Amino acid sequence: MPPARERAEDRDEALLHSVYSEHGRALLAYATRLTGDRAAAEDVVQETLIRAWRHPEVLTNGKGSTRGWLLTVARNLVTDRYRARAARPREVAENPDAPPLVRDHADSVVASVTVMAALDELSEDHRGVLDQIYFKGRSLGEAATALGIPAGTVKSRSYYALRALRQSLAGPAPEPDTTGSGVPA
Repeated sequence: MPPARERAEDRDEALLHSVYSEHGRALLAYATRLTGDRAAAEDVVQETLIRAWRHPEVLTNGKGSTRGWLLTVARNLVTDRYRARAARPREVAENPDAPPLVRDHADSVVASVTVMAALDELSEDHRGVLDQIYFKGRSLGEAATALGIPAGTVKSRSYYALRALRQSLAGPAPEPDTTGSGVPA
């Protein structure tokens, strides 16, 4: 590096040290008051001093107050940070206790409609037993008492009701192969 350039950098560094020693505490206090956060205020002070280092002529031209210029730069930096945060959506931490959202519930709606249609095909007696056991959560004996029938009848009706429900949900049975090709007609 040429000696003249080294001297200029040394001068700029010395100027920045003197600016910081004279105005650093006031600048930090002002930035802390603006941000409400000491760490953020320190970042603002650092960025302000970087701008002062990049433009040493502002500090030495004799026009206006050095402290005023530094405080204005700090205020502008805080304003820019605030606007940047307001422009993008706030980040929300994930809650591990909350289940993930179901994006499309169409499958569950179709399944519910299908099951309800299959239940409608059952006899009143079979539907009543399934309602007591599966939808109301009653035991075999409680369902028998609620329906006024013996427990053995509840047990056999639930067996046949579930069997009929399975057959209804499985859909129609394939037609038997009458051609001998191995492919249903």
